[in-house]
Formats: sequence, structure tokens, C-alpha cells
Amino acid sequence: MKIVRVRNGRSGAEVATWVAVADRWWRRALGLLGRRVLGTEEGMLLAPCSSVHTIGMRFPIDVAFLDDDGCVVSTLPTLVPGRLARGGRRARATLELRAGLLADTDTRPGDRLVFEEEDL
Repeated sequence: MKIVRVRNGRSGAEVATWVAVADRWWRRALGLLGRRVLGTEEGMLLAPCSSVHTIGMRFPIDVAFLDDDGCVVSTLPTLVPGRLARGGRRARATLELRAGLLADTDTRPGDRLVFEEEDL
């Protein structure tokens, strides 16, 4: 699985250092299910993806919906387990992060996120 680092292009803040890219249907279907916890700077990028659910998850997450250019079109801070969420018509990808990380990094709609591939 490809791993990327995510930086906020507006502020320069490092959003997450270890983000797994779920770019196959089975990886998107599994997502973060089965995880007991999400590390401080971990996340998952689901692409293509314009909606998510937290049914069966054990912890809340922050969600950022992105357009084709990696710009944040909407956010859902602290999406609790058992919920469904849609990113809207422009959403093409979804970034799932530890709850509170969007606020900690001042990431908000309109910001462009930069993805840098990590060497493993």
C-alpha cells in the first residue's frame, strides 16, 4: 500500500506523516475498520470517495473531503462511530485523520493539501 505525507499548502503545517492510500475498492471498503486506535499523525486517504461511514468503528475521526486538485471542500471534525457523511458534489477523495487533527493543524475548507510519497 502506498504511504504519503500530507502538508497544508496554505499554512505549511504538516497534517499527517503516515497516510495510507486506499485506491482500490477492497482497501476503501475495509478503511479503518478493525483498528483499535489511530496514531497521532496517521490517516487514510480514500480515492475516489465522496462519502464515508463510521459504522463499526471504535473511535471518532476528523474527515476532510477533497476535490480533484486536493483542495478541501468540506470538513467534519470529530465524526463519531455509527455515522454516515457525504462530502458534496465536488468531493472526489476523503482524508480520514485522528479526531482533533484538523483543528490542531488549522486545516479548513479552501486549503490545498500537498501529498508527498514516502519511501518505505
